Amino acid sequence: MKILYTAMVIVSLSIMADICPICGLPKDLCVCSEIGKEQQRIRIRLETRKWGKATTIVEGINNKDTDLASLAQKLKNFCACGGTAKNGQILLQGDHREKVRQYLITLGYPEANIELQ
Repeated sequence: MKILYTAMVIVSLSIMADICPICGLPKDLCVCSEIGKEQQRIRIRLETRKWGKATTIVEGINNKDTDLASLAQKLKNFCACGGTAKNGQILLQGDHREKVRQYLITLGYPEANIELQ
């Protein structure tokens, strides 16, 4: 009987590990990241810096749900430019507003929540 009881505890613990702590759904059906993406208002704007240099600034992406440094690296590779992630913003060298918008849409961010300025 003890072996059966131990097996039941192990089975129940493995089932409990597959449940999302935020929404309570199984990990296979978890929609937390999609809901988080839909609630964000992303602003992509162009700013002129010293000596007339254009800089694309991406604001409004939640730091808790998304790793800004890795997203900035992906955007820099996609746009073939330099940049950084600082203070909750992603800064890219040059005017890449439309490219960034298209890339964020392919990542699953809703088109209606992305504002170009």
